[in-house]
Amino acid sequence: MNYNWNWSVLWADPYLGWLISGVQWTFAVALAAWVIALGLGILIGVGRTLPNKPIAFLCTCYVELFRNVPLLVQMFIWYFAVPEIMPDDVGRWMKRDMPNPEYVTAVVALGLYTASRVAEQVRAGIQAVGKGLTSAAYANGFSTAQTYRYVLLPISFRLIVPPMTSEFLTIFKNSSLALTIGLLELTAQSQQIAEFTFQGFEAFTAATVIYVCIALMATVIAQSLEKFTQIPGFVGKG
Repeated sequence: MNYNWNWSVLWADPYLGWLISGVQWTFAVALAAWVIALGLGILIGVGRTLPNKPIAFLCTCYVELFRNVPLLVQMFIWYFAVPEIMPDDVGRWMKRDMPNPEYVTAVVALGLYTASRVAEQVRAGIQAVGKGLTSAAYANGFSTAQTYRYVLLPISFRLIVPPMTSEFLTIFKNSSLALTIGLLELTAQSQQIAEFTFQGFEAFTAATVIYVCIALMATVIAQSLEKFTQIPGFVGKG
């Protein structure tokens, strides 16, 4: 194998700066999208379990639509198609004048897509509580809102910590698709380094190591949170 190994390129200027910038953009996209996904996903997930059939139907439609359309297609739609169908002034602003349109589009697309997955975790958590506690709450005079606030949500949120950890890690990995609309996040910066230096193995190895470190840190934090929120009888140890 005749490959010109040069690991020092990762520390050279400006390539180290590119990697650091890529990590910053990756965190910026993933964390902002996670805020959208968590807030909207909780609302949609709760809505799917409500006794109000029209609300449950609309929430189900949202989940089925966003979960079953590939994220890459959704990013292209938000970036290329949506500005074209908006009023002229709005579309022109979205394409030319909006600050960091690639970043905003990536956050919106990733947040809305992940919200559908978070909603499913919330729905599963609520349904895992069981009908006995719900019936007991109604028997004690609780309204539907009180039943969710004091019984279903406090328990279900603690039950879904492990699967939500997986979703949190997934949003970091999915943020790499933002390179397709021009955002220079970690994967895009690694590709750029490879194109400038012809050291593709080193560049993508660095990106891989960084992604693994992010995943390990998130996993350790999530495991600590899982132990803290563990409910005896619902979630077993190990």
